[in-house]
Amino acid sequence: MFKAREKAHKEIQILSTSNQEVSTFQHRLNFYDHPPTYDVTLEEFEISALDRLRILAEIESSAARNRTWEELKEFVQQMCRRYLPLSYNSAKEDEKHDRSAERKKDHLGHFVLRLAFCRSEDLRRRFVKAETTLFKIRYNTEVIDARREFLNSRNFNWEQVDKEEKEKYSSELRSLHLPNATSKEEIEHFEKNACFYKVRWTRVPDLVMKRSVLLKSGWAYVPESEQASIILKEFETHLEKAMEVTARALPRFDEDTRLLPILDHLSKGFVAGVSTEWDTAYGSSDDNIKAEMIDNLARQHFPMCMRTLHENLRRDSHLRHQGRLHYGLFLKVLGLSIDEAIIFWKKAFNKMTDDKFNKEYKYNIRHSYGLEGKRANYPAKSCVRLLTCGPSEPGCPYRQFSPENLSTALLQLYSNQGLTSADVSEVMAIVKAGSYHVACTRVFELTHRRCDVKAGEGIGNGESVTHPNQYAARSIELEGAGAAGRMVIG
Repeated sequence: MFKAREKAHKEIQILSTSNQEVSTFQHRLNFYDHPPTYDVTLEEFEISALDRLRILAEIESSAARNRTWEELKEFVQQMCRRYLPLSYNSAKEDEKHDRSAERKKDHLGHFVLRLAFCRSEDLRRRFVKAETTLFKIRYNTEVIDARREFLNSRNFNWEQVDKEEKEKYSSELRSLHLPNATSKEEIEHFEKNACFYKVRWTRVPDLVMKRSVLLKSGWAYVPESEQASIILKEFETHLEKAMEVTARALPRFDEDTRLLPILDHLSKGFVAGVSTEWDTAYGSSDDNIKAEMIDNLARQHFPMCMRTLHENLRRDSHLRHQGRLHYGLFLKVLGLSIDEAIIFWKKAFNKMTDDKFNKEYKYNIRHSYGLEGKRANYPAKSCVRLLTCGPSEPGCPYRQFSPENLSTALLQLYSNQGLTSADVSEVMAIVKAGSYHVACTRVFELTHRRCDVKAGEGIGNGESVTHPNQYAARSIELEGAGAAGRMVIG
């Protein structure tokens, strides 16, 4: 389905095997029939997928957060305006609304994520479900004339019920869709204006289950008001088949060392249920955190993963290598300078001599700040990275701890911030469902009630926690602790 190759100007050219040209994006609604045939940079390839993944991951987590359909629709539209805008045809094009660029990004991001999530049956199923929900929201909010133009541009293989057939089943259709009609005027209006489409019943199983259609000889008579069910089922079936084709074509990318790391990272994010950046979390240049501030910051503002590492460090006066790496990078991004970091770690390792610390640990601290070795500016570990840690590596406590240990730890660490036993029971129900980052987000909401954070608000604008530094920075911001520094994620 796809083929990619390096060109002299270091762009990617994605070609369909059919060599068909992509449509000119005439509609906001898209069945994504043809893969991109245009050149894109690696940055476009990555960013288009990451921004779309934000939307799909939040669609997935909405069930765990008990959002209603209307809440979900409003929240997704809000996120789309920020990360994946898609202007209406009637909108005036300007510098902020380049319809062609917006629809190109939407198109590209969809196909990149197809590549990332076609690798297993579970990933394909989850991707199709989330994409279908996104399409449903766009379909429901599309301008009526534009929606009609889109429907007329495709063959949905339905048959509009003619007048003769409608009269034949008039009483049955009316009793199903207008059961309370009593006046002659109502009946005449129904018979004159009601429009029905005839499709095989297997194409609208949701309507059959709800008894919303008339069934005759294997045909379902679908009213125009339920037309969306046919469209959505068609989109879902179309995408399911396309994902299977993509899975068979994926081995063609085995030799492309540029794309596979990106696709691997995207798929891990979706497995973890978290939208994430591709290693773009770098430290603030403010460096306002002092070593003596860490204990208080940890008690008030750190997520459980980093709070646990801090408590272990204080208890044992030591952390193993991976724990030091995770916690050290977190503190670096939070705003702890290299000089303050050395002071902090030297005091924390109070059971060893200065000579041992300088010989065995100081180099690694400087290395994490890009001052030794290859001098790379290492990012802090995201929720995706922590959620996918092995059992021997400190990762996400919501995933790694036993239910008993997690319940106890939550009360021990966060009761000072107002977390109650009833709150812990609520969080544990979310953990049991496997929505670990949603559980962390709920803990954030519960421990920041004093800052007027309400259920569903997350870290702001309804978004879930996707990075430990994101959690800490937002907590500090809410407390008004501006002197503690600021952090940039993405």
